[in-house]
Amino acid sequence: MMEETGPVIGSPQDDWPLFGLVDDIRPALRAELDRNRAVALVTLFAAQGGAPRGVGAQMLVTSDGASGYLSGGCVEADIVLHGRAVIADGQPRWLVYGQGGPIDIRLPCGGRIEVLIERVLPDDPAAARLITLTEARQPALWLTNGRERMCLTEQGQRPATGDDDVVVRRFDPRQRVVVLGADPMSLALCALATQAGAEVMLVRPNGPLSPPPVAGIAYHRSSPSEALATIGLDPWTAVVIALHDEIHDHASLMAALPSAAGYVGLLGSSRRLPGKLERLRMAGLSDDNIARLKAPIGLSLGGRAPWEIATAIYAEIIATAHAAQHQRTVRSEPANRIDTVPAVSA
Repeated sequence: MMEETGPVIGSPQDDWPLFGLVDDIRPALRAELDRNRAVALVTLFAAQGGAPRGVGAQMLVTSDGASGYLSGGCVEADIVLHGRAVIADGQPRWLVYGQGGPIDIRLPCGGRIEVLIERVLPDDPAAARLITLTEARQPALWLTNGRERMCLTEQGQRPATGDDDVVVRRFDPRQRVVVLGADPMSLALCALATQAGAEVMLVRPNGPLSPPPVAGIAYHRSSPSEALATIGLDPWTAVVIALHDEIHDHASLMAALPSAAGYVGLLGSSRRLPGKLERLRMAGLSDDNIARLKAPIGLSLGGRAPWEIATAIYAEIIATAHAAQHQRTVRSEPANRIDTVPAVSA
């Protein structure tokens, strides 16, 4: 499942813009299509100056709400109006806000953003393909000129359309955080990552039958190696080890470090770290595998309370994920308009 708690749908007219907390519109897209409702997909494909969101940011406009945001409140109400018009008539809109845009809509930051608004119908094959690839945790490329669209796998060959107005947006699998532990920091990290939109799993070997008191997370009671094998580790998965048990820590590291996991961190004593690393070498892990380990774990924020440590760890996960996204973007084939990777929660 892409979203355990359901997508957030709101309105720019609401007292509190909860809809703006959404950075990945795919759960809301799936929910609306499952309800057999057309939607308007809004993609920011160009930005200049001090625009608050990066290229690739998206909104989803429905007949009675919206999810996601583009400017921090400057243009959302106008975009919703245009989005509902697109739902009604099916005609895409290419809009400019800020410099060069309508005089009555300026961005306080002095920048400029360009957006495409397109209608997506419930039976749209590209949307169905996007949902399928998302469920399979495979990257997807969304290609559209506003009227016609397709969704390809990362290795899929892009057609030669001859159309300069094709927007290409990359969708990565949703960030996943696997926490091995049961201490207060582990619970704090699970809660923080869930609130940030990540898919979260807690592993506590031989733990209690009752699930952990954090809503929206998966719970595994098997051994570290069994749990990590069952979950499956890919480049969009972060593994945080906080078991405080020499045997379980070693087994977790032996399973996680040679895997495709994008982040592996260990919470524990710095004094004991050299011994742990030597045991990993003796067990056959390569120096390259061992060098991937984040230990001491987390960014250096100076905090020692559970929430402070959890914040430092999640901040390091975000930084590591964005660095990897940048490398993937640099290596990707240039597109006509954009070829971008969404933020870490996508």
